Amino acid sequence: MASAPLLQLTDISLTFGGDPVFDALSLVVQTGDRVALVGRNGSGKSTLMKVMAGLVEPDRGEVVMPTGMSVGYMQQDPDLSGFETLGEFAASELAASEMYRVERASEGLKFDPDRPVATASGGERRRAALAKLMAEDPELMLLDEPTNHLDIEAIGWLEDELKMARGAFVLISHDRRFLTELTRATLWIDRGAVRRQEQGFAGFEAWRDKIWEEEDQQRHKLDRKIKAEARWAVEGISARRKRNQGRVRRLQDMRAERAGQIRRQGAAAMDLASGPKSGKKVIEATGLSHAFDDKPILRDFSITVQRGERVAFVGPNGVGKTTLIKILMGEVAPDAGSVKLGTNLVPAVFDQARAQLDPDMTLWDSLTGDRDMRVSGQADQVMVRGQPKHVVGYLKEFLFDERQARAPVRSLSGGEKARLLLARIMARESNLLVLDEPTNDLDVETLDLLQELLDDYDGTVLLVSHDRDFLDRVATTTVAMEGGGRATVYAGGWSDYQSQKRDTGAAQKSGGSTGASRKSRAEASGGAKQPTPDNGLSFTEKHRLEALPGEIDRLGAEIAKLEEFLADPDLFTKEPLKFRKATEALVSRQEALAAAEEEWLELAARAEEA
Repeated sequence: MASAPLLQLTDISLTFGGDPVFDALSLVVQTGDRVALVGRNGSGKSTLMKVMAGLVEPDRGEVVMPTGMSVGYMQQDPDLSGFETLGEFAASELAASEMYRVERASEGLKFDPDRPVATASGGERRRAALAKLMAEDPELMLLDEPTNHLDIEAIGWLEDELKMARGAFVLISHDRRFLTELTRATLWIDRGAVRRQEQGFAGFEAWRDKIWEEEDQQRHKLDRKIKAEARWAVEGISARRKRNQGRVRRLQDMRAERAGQIRRQGAAAMDLASGPKSGKKVIEATGLSHAFDDKPILRDFSITVQRGERVAFVGPNGVGKTTLIKILMGEVAPDAGSVKLGTNLVPAVFDQARAQLDPDMTLWDSLTGDRDMRVSGQADQVMVRGQPKHVVGYLKEFLFDERQARAPVRSLSGGEKARLLLARIMARESNLLVLDEPTNDLDVETLDLLQELLDDYDGTVLLVSHDRDFLDRVATTTVAMEGGGRATVYAGGWSDYQSQKRDTGAAQKSGGSTGASRKSRAEASGGAKQPTPDNGLSFTEKHRLEALPGEIDRLGAEIAKLEEFLADPDLFTKEPLKFRKATEALVSRQEALAAAEEEWLELAARAEEA
């Protein structure tokens, strides 16, 4: 028996002063649905959700929901006017006896209900709006990017709550892991049409790629038919053409069909150019301690970052991740300890607050006004990795259209601001990337491209992100900041960190921490020494020893791919630039592999001697 519909949209059309956002769109949300709403940035996901919530009136069509049904909408910019505190806003639709629900949500989402609205940040306002929605527990929840401004712990809490929610929900998010864990159906907005698949986000990309492949095949067949019919129309005998007006009309119809096909939005043409090679040792920090307003951020923290590493910093909001990166970059002096930066560093920074973007400047001026991108005497040119390019042409590479070039930065969506900042960063060469929350607001396709670029980047990356899937795909080392000044270095990404943390906790529970118990475990395993901080290596060196085999395997795999690519005997003749770049990359990775193997042998020998 089919579930009762909670929401039904029929023949919806909507236009915002130009091309239609939607045309003849129909969809149904049913009782118990757990739906991912996905699509490229700018495809209309938030607009469609506002139509569902009744906040935007369509030009044509019907929105139907049962009388008396409760709907909750989590918007990106909630209006808290008229309320004194965040808690007052969150509890505004609840009875006094239900205030505990807001208190519970405030603990999970980490905001202070007593915080005055006037002094609350944008992130705190969003968390209060989300707490309001979760506390009210409506029959249908419409959630637009609920994980923005949440740290990983809060995302985990929200994930668990939504798994237990009694109502249905439609969810927009850039967080792959979040969508995969929660959804059982997918609505995909693509060029103004909405498709539905009765499978969660885990199956979305395979489904999308299959549809695109079928489209490409149909377009190819149509192009061949048009070509054949056009040849007949040109070469055919005039009298025969007169007797076959139907065939001529079919040719016209095919041409009209081909012209009406809307081309898919391509991926941004992003590229990262590595600058001059930095020294082998990029950052060496020893014994760092730091406090802010008497709150400890670091206590006796040490780390060595080698060239080519991807170091992720994770932990709750406010724990000091950005401060630690600024200390490592030499921008903030630690209270104790030392930081030594390597030689020949050329850094590029993507800041979480997007402070490098002036909201009142146009996109054009934002690029041409950048000192590093300015081309002397050419007001419409910017310097991109050593080559001049027209401003509009470069903006188009990052999926901006010509009309946006003179629009103010403040008119951009969150994803568009992120792409503009990436455009500024990627215009120059670098060998050290600092990425503070780069994944916020980026769609899945752009995240995929960014990950691929980071994989191929020859420099070093320092990364702050709450996107667990992205961390697993990119990070080779994870620094977990757990509060109270504790910062621990783990090998690998988020899942590796979680696994190692569980293993450490289990070992401590089962074996205790006394010297006698360690000795008995060693004897039980045949007398082999267990790795401890007393094995002749510092804490950071111990973790480096654990991380190096994975790094060596990664470099070996990259070398094998490059050697296979260069094995093409025609490559040098046909693609000399690609041949040169691949050769340089091969030499660089061979050097890095030799250095990593040498480092592993040295550390392993010292550990064995101890």
